Amino acid sequence: QLPDRLPPAPETTRMNAEMSQTLTSTGPGTPMGQLMRRYWVPILLSSEIAEPDCPPVRVQILGEKLIAFRDTSGHPGLVDEFCSHRGASLWFGRNEENGIRCSYHGLKFTVTGECVDVPSAPQACKHMSITAYPCIERGGLLWAYMGPKDKQPAPPSVEWCTLPASHVFVSKRLQECNYLQAMEGGIDTSHVSYVHSFEVDDDPMHQGTKANEYIKADGNVVFEIEKTDFGLTLYGRRKGEPDSYYWRITQWLFPWFTLIPPFGQHSLAGHVWVPIDDHNCWAWSINFHPDKPLSEQERSALEAGKGIHCPYEEGTNVPGGSFRPAANKDNDYLMDRVAQREKRAYSGVFGFAVQDASLQESMGPIQNHEKEKLLPTDRAIVMARRMLYEAANSLQPDTEPPAINASQQRARAAGVLLPHEQKPQEWAKDHLADAAGKQVYSV
Repeated sequence: QLPDRLPPAPETTRMNAEMSQTLTSTGPGTPMGQLMRRYWVPILLSSEIAEPDCPPVRVQILGEKLIAFRDTSGHPGLVDEFCSHRGASLWFGRNEENGIRCSYHGLKFTVTGECVDVPSAPQACKHMSITAYPCIERGGLLWAYMGPKDKQPAPPSVEWCTLPASHVFVSKRLQECNYLQAMEGGIDTSHVSYVHSFEVDDDPMHQGTKANEYIKADGNVVFEIEKTDFGLTLYGRRKGEPDSYYWRITQWLFPWFTLIPPFGQHSLAGHVWVPIDDHNCWAWSINFHPDKPLSEQERSALEAGKGIHCPYEEGTNVPGGSFRPAANKDNDYLMDRVAQREKRAYSGVFGFAVQDASLQESMGPIQNHEKEKLLPTDRAIVMARRMLYEAANSLQPDTEPPAINASQQRARAAGVLLPHEQKPQEWAKDHLADAAGKQVYSV
């Protein structure tokens, strides 16, 4: 596929109210909601339903209230939260003997949503089934397919979800705003030169690298954007050595994955941005090595909330919990004006995840897109919006959405020094498009 270049015309690409509404509304029956349901959706950590017959867990995804559980045989299930009889929540149910039984009148449902027991009227079973979604487990996550049964795609093949558990660390956190403005922070790499600039030297997942020097020395990043079969490749150019440019190559995999350029010998990283409802989303954060386990030191730092992860509000990082960051809008994200003045925290907020979340949540639950005035560094965001909007509005029951082929998800991000005359697109085609088994490129 030939690359599409986005013309630098920010004023003509401002979103109107209709486009904003389309992109930010993901509930059942909405164009964007229908589009997202055509992909495998990250639901929760597999560890949240770790054992057969464990307690069920409430889940809200794409505006739907659901229950996740693992049956006696170890099969995961994701079903409608509410019993088909009188609408009681199955969260109060008994998960036993390969099904979940409603505690109100005893109806029992399997992981497929089939009703297998109605104690007061056994003959009614065939009429009492509930919605259920197919589930798989990959990369330590439970994924569900929530779209038409005859359109179920192959399992996700993003690199990190195909690796051994020893190679990967995954966390999730609540972000209290619409998925779009959260995800756009993952697409926008120019902000690294500002909000994160005072912390990269101390964070154990970023420190001691030449990349930090280049990023802090040149805040005037120049972008080239390439449309690909899997989404977008973002080439961010900064001054490198006298004979080279430093290129940070970020990948956006349609519709919600971002892959972050690595730093030195530290692990690769990425995110998934999944709507809970229109005012909240899950920010999934991943670190991984393609070719070796994470070290004990790395895993310890990640578990402590370093890098792109975060410490949690006490008692929330439990099965079915809110996974709310300890620094949140109710405590002003633990703002430290002294640290801001002393240039220890650019915005006065500590932690990469919360630095981003604080600014994105400050825009409101759903940003007022009609008021924004875009700049040339926003070209990738504009292009991603266009792609999502066009895909949502053109989706038909008999059409295939973009990047539905899992083999197209095997791209990788990179940080690399290239001679001034070398085109990064040509280099990336050979080194990043299908990166499995290839060298990691980092500076």
